[in-house]
Amino acid sequence: MRKTLKRIIFLNKHGGEEGMKLDEKAIAILKALKELGRPATCSEIAEKTGINVRSVTGKMRGLLNAGYVERPEKGKYVITPKGEEVIKEA
Repeated sequence: MRKTLKRIIFLNKHGGEEGMKLDEKAIAILKALKELGRPATCSEIAEKTGINVRSVTGKMRGLLNAGYVERPEKGKYVITPKGEEVIKEA
């Protein structure tokens, strides 16, 4: 029950899985992943975007839950087709 409640609170806070609100940082992260073209760590993304690594790490959880990125291996992320659609529109 407690896990479910935490997940509901998280999804509400971030606009739900399908409707995560993407701010400038999230868009920059997605663009960096697209440009890198390979699985990247939060540190690599932070270096590419100029965004603090802690901020990148925090954003990645929401992007992952919303389906904009995937984690093919521990600690590395890639953009999904859904994420690529978003940056085309941005």
